[in-house]
Amino acid sequence: MAVDKSKLEEEASVLRFYKIVLGWDYLRLLKESDKNSKKIGNGSDLGLREVKDTYKDVDDYLATFEPLLFEEVKAQIVQGKDDEEKAAWKLVLTNQCNEADGFYLPTIILEDVESVSQNDLLLLSEKQFGEGKELPTKYAFALVEHRHDSRLQVTLRMHLSGEVKQINADEVESCPRLLHMRSLVSELKKPLHILKICSLSTIVREYVALRSISSLPFKDLILAAAEGDYISEDRAWEIPRPLMESIASNHNKSQLDAIHVGLSRKRFVLIQGPPGTGKTQTILGLLSAILHAIPARVNSKGKTRGIKRGPEFPIQEKYCQWGKASPWLSSTNPRDAIMPENGDDGFFPTTGNELKPEVVNSSRKYRVRVLVCAPSNSALDEIVLRLLTTGIRDENNRAYNPKIVRIGLKPHHSVHTVSMDYLVEQKLAGVDFQTSDKQKHRGAGRERDSIRASILDEAAIVFSTLSFSGSVLFSKLNRSFDVVIIDEAAQAVEPATLVPLANGCKQVYLVGDPVQLPATVISPVAEKFGYGMSLFKRFQRAGYPVVMLKTQYRMHPEIRSFPSREFYNGALEDGSEVINQTRRSWHEYRCFGPFCFFDIHEGKESQPSGSGSWVNEDEVDFVLAMYHSMVTRYPELKSSSRLAIISPYRHQVKLFRERFRDTFGVESDKLVDINTVDGFQGREKDLAIFSCVRASKNKGIGFVADFRRMNVGITRARSSVLVVGSASTLKRDKHWKSLLQSAEERYSVFKSQLLKSTSFRFPSRTGNFSVMRVSSPWKRGSLCKRRQKLRIMKWKLIPPCPFSVTQLMWTKDRPMTHTMMMRDMI
Repeated sequence: MAVDKSKLEEEASVLRFYKIVLGWDYLRLLKESDKNSKKIGNGSDLGLREVKDTYKDVDDYLATFEPLLFEEVKAQIVQGKDDEEKAAWKLVLTNQCNEADGFYLPTIILEDVESVSQNDLLLLSEKQFGEGKELPTKYAFALVEHRHDSRLQVTLRMHLSGEVKQINADEVESCPRLLHMRSLVSELKKPLHILKICSLSTIVREYVALRSISSLPFKDLILAAAEGDYISEDRAWEIPRPLMESIASNHNKSQLDAIHVGLSRKRFVLIQGPPGTGKTQTILGLLSAILHAIPARVNSKGKTRGIKRGPEFPIQEKYCQWGKASPWLSSTNPRDAIMPENGDDGFFPTTGNELKPEVVNSSRKYRVRVLVCAPSNSALDEIVLRLLTTGIRDENNRAYNPKIVRIGLKPHHSVHTVSMDYLVEQKLAGVDFQTSDKQKHRGAGRERDSIRASILDEAAIVFSTLSFSGSVLFSKLNRSFDVVIIDEAAQAVEPATLVPLANGCKQVYLVGDPVQLPATVISPVAEKFGYGMSLFKRFQRAGYPVVMLKTQYRMHPEIRSFPSREFYNGALEDGSEVINQTRRSWHEYRCFGPFCFFDIHEGKESQPSGSGSWVNEDEVDFVLAMYHSMVTRYPELKSSSRLAIISPYRHQVKLFRERFRDTFGVESDKLVDINTVDGFQGREKDLAIFSCVRASKNKGIGFVADFRRMNVGITRARSSVLVVGSASTLKRDKHWKSLLQSAEERYSVFKSQLLKSTSFRFPSRTGNFSVMRVSSPWKRGSLCKRRQKLRIMKWKLIPPCPFSVTQLMWTKDRPMTHTMMMRDMI
């Protein structure tokens, strides 16, 4: 009954979401988006409340988060209009129309059925919207309910009764626009136009999780952000000594503290992992401990429960009782006939990912089931790959790979062998060589859904993104999860974190770092009212205990010193060998030391037309010149696995890639990794060049001022981080001012001055090309054909460097061959 009630509540929440969103006026949303972003006020006119640290009850919680979530939905719809890859209008015909639960369910004929998916939001209109065209009066939103691949038909869901004006009320206001659409969709073979706006799959799941807060595990803990007086019946777990000794020898003190807190069976465990502190290593240690933990004692209302024993029987009476209770002691055990071929009836994970009953060599007859989640596919696959590569340890300290399955879309090729789709195909193809021919034949005949369910039930660890853990597949589980581990928990909005908890669990681990990248929130209105705050951050602000990993193994100590002091209260310390492991030959030049700031005080920022992003061409020129100088002297850096160029702005990244191709004649990804700060979260390189972009006399620095992006940007490097920016502009922010002061104290600030920028022509020998000898990091002294008009830029660095930083560029099209960079030409 509880399951049925839960499903009914979930269905009611989904229908409520559809009822609200599908009645919205698309044109009105576009008009209001600019007004609301510029004039938010105190939020009372929008019915918004600021996210708080604690909540008195469920109503208080929902009254805060529900309106903010719908603001995010509106922002996603508006953003869909500006998407560079937005779909074109398509002409469709209505085939039939049904009604159910107050919704219209028209079925349309669509030739390109694969262009839409379930939960895609479409705009259905009598006429196309477009420039210079009269705006239609008959249009409405429609949601893709079901796709009939074989019949070129799609069933839609529409709410045409009216608009829900107040989110906290169920009142529907009649609307002529929607009334007109009723007649249109009810008319068979009526031609209509559709436009794909966006997908609502993820935010629908978040909304369902939010609305089910009253039935979620740990409801009171989530609301109060405090453990309270709760005492777990199975508190204080322990693991076998060989495994504990192994974990102790492979983890430092703070990592062990995190594992021990988990074994104390606190319902929520928060682990903060600053850059390079071995967060993934700690998660693998946690998995080893969790899968092999046993109760140290059994508690009953806070007291240890003993085992009551009666008077002891004489030995002959014992034999008699044993014989009655276990007649097979003198014959064959009747259970042998039904036991799995490769083990007993337990599920203790020891045999790998063969998708068969696992051999049990343990005294326990049960298995803990673990769900590991992350906000993104890339973060999730990082953990899966590490587990596949290194495995975990069993109770006897032997390495093994437990049965795992990675569920969701777009798995990285390195982990596809444990992805759900791959395993299903293997089952269907009958290539599970660990099973008998009869089992193969039976498995091939099953439907995919039943195979997926069996794979889920057999897995000891299930990996999924936060969003996908709310899919229908999880609702069909026979057993809930005992433990949920959420990696990068500080990068998820709170409703997203609630999604995997709806599957049921006894313990939750939130692993992340609130002073690295935040959750992505599209709506500036919702962002202003704190919707981007993660559950991790809210708990931390409310005073919930957090275990922080303190020993870092990634960065040179000179890189570590500033973020440790600025963001972690000086708590970070270096691993014993980190200084030797991060020392490099280019450190002999102070301008290429572990941490340097290059002040491009003459640089200018600009904003490409029609874009909210920024570029700084002077920084691009300088960085490419510096890159050339480095790879000329240190060819080992000529690899995208070792050197990165990072910038907060995607248009600056795009400009870097274009200039690199035009300057060196090759695509950048072959020689250097160029990406945004957000794209580098969780990654590291030997050397990173960080382009700040912003340079103005009186403007702000935008989201460059976000100290979390600053922290990520300067902690990607192992041996050297070279920051390029305008010191006078960046000093307006307190964190950047602190960084510059730190660099000045270490004599690591270099002021750059553009000495010469000239353009000239070589005498032409062969039409449009001239032949010249160049000094190239790829092919020294080679004869290269070049276009005629050249531009030479030369910078002077103060303090001086042992060599000049010079750039030779073509001012026309991309070169035909090799490089266009020269050193010491002037």
